[in-house]
Amino acid sequence: MTKKPTKATPSAARADAKAPAPGSREKAPASNRATRAAERRAAIVEAAMEEFIARGFAATRLDDIAKRAGVAKGTIYLHFKDKESMFEELVRTVIVPVVAKLNALPPPTGSVRDLVEAFANNFLKEVIGTRRGDLVRLIVAEGPRFPSVSDFYYREVVSRGIAGMRALIELGIARGEIREKDLARYPQILVAPAMIAVIWQSLFARHAPLDAQDMLRVHLDLIFGERRTT
Repeated sequence: MTKKPTKATPSAARADAKAPAPGSREKAPASNRATRAAERRAAIVEAAMEEFIARGFAATRLDDIAKRAGVAKGTIYLHFKDKESMFEELVRTVIVPVVAKLNALPPPTGSVRDLVEAFANNFLKEVIGTRRGDLVRLIVAEGPRFPSVSDFYYREVVSRGIAGMRALIELGIARGEIREKDLARYPQILVAPAMIAVIWQSLFARHAPLDAQDMLRVHLDLIFGERRTT
């Protein structure tokens, strides 16, 4: 006699429905570990920024970063090989995205001045009076003592900004918006007010507050000509 197939009881069916798929038990812990690792890395980077700004690059110790981040010092070495690589990560995550917006500007439908002004105003908003500005000032102050740090900053930030500004200047010259063709040789001139504002903010603002946006307007008037009002 052949046995009749047994019917699964309702409780057994529910148990089967709730049973994890093969391999799911391994995937969940791995996902959780990746999330925790990412959170620890972010906490270390945040703590490093606070320590660098408070103490300077030279005086900052990994022990102080670990204490502020709430992790063991050995945990830092799971994410970064040294203090310099940690600082580089800060530049990549905090400053590079601001400069990257220059090369991601939409195709110009208006004037080149409008594009330059939009980027410069965003730079002033995102940098002046923020932790980004503190990092820029730190690089200006300590870069000469740590050439590898300043070299990295030049590659990741300065060179990209210069290339983007030069492209806008050449477009302005081609359109007849900029008369001084030699400006393309010195795109640093175009971004000079932004750097002046960053440095002025920390050194002299308490003596003579600077209206960075108005200074930018005057600067662009000198380059593009005074903006006409209708």
